[in-house]
Amino acid sequence: MKICFVLEGGALRGLYTAGVLDYLFEKNINIDCIIGVSAGALFGVNYFSKQPGRVLRYNLKYCNDKRYMSLKSLILTGNIVNKSFAYYKVTKKLDPFDEESFEKTNKDFYAVVTNLENGEAEYIKIEKPIFQLEELRASSSMPFYSRIVKLGNNKYLDGAVADSIPVKKALEMKYDRVVVILTQPIDYRKKELTDKEINKIKKKYKKYPLFIDQLLSRPKRYNKLLDDIKELEKDNKVFVFRPSNNVEINPLKKNIDDLRRVYNIGISDAMDNYEQLVNYLK
Repeated sequence: MKICFVLEGGALRGLYTAGVLDYLFEKNINIDCIIGVSAGALFGVNYFSKQPGRVLRYNLKYCNDKRYMSLKSLILTGNIVNKSFAYYKVTKKLDPFDEESFEKTNKDFYAVVTNLENGEAEYIKIEKPIFQLEELRASSSMPFYSRIVKLGNNKYLDGAVADSIPVKKALEMKYDRVVVILTQPIDYRKKELTDKEINKIKKKYKKYPLFIDQLLSRPKRYNKLLDDIKELEKDNKVFVFRPSNNVEINPLKKNIDDLRRVYNIGISDAMDNYEQLVNYLK
């Protein structure tokens, strides 16, 4: 039986996902594939590198370091999450990612990105995360808060713009069991964009009309996707983890207690739903 985890993004809400994953890792849930979006991709790689606790650890240590994620970084570099410090220095030196363990697992890992030129989602296979940090960075580069990431001749931003929750991709890939980890509670729905937001999008990304279309249609597509996931869940085609409590964290006003709280909600929800998950995986 082949099992795939689908990990939604959500910036620091991804600490919820980290909590769920860490609990399942300690329970030796063996899976074959992860498809991660944005923070889901950044945090999900640690499941295959066998580093539970790493996501919480480096976020607690550096969350208030202006070199990590800050308005200062956004102003100076165009990226709210600092490229050189958060992606490279932390990953390679300060809290090293275990590349060797990741490769030894020999599992499939995909990061979702959005192509600015055609507006389509692309699913990049990550085989060597240390050498594919730009691919991971592209997946998590939020519009307006990040510079466009160039990979080869193409330009990319946040995978969530085109495919926020790639559950359909996982089903198309014929995995027998699909486990979806969301970062919004069950009653969450995206609000329609205001005229001000629409104008801001059109002005900022006027060179990329198909990308604009994806941004403008995202609330409707996202809400429809949540409804589709509920139906798949009813039919026992997917198993879904959702936050049982509020997991919102302001990336500019974060504090350590909030990070721990969100992570612990993930741990608690994984614990509460563990037996149901095991039955589904059978």
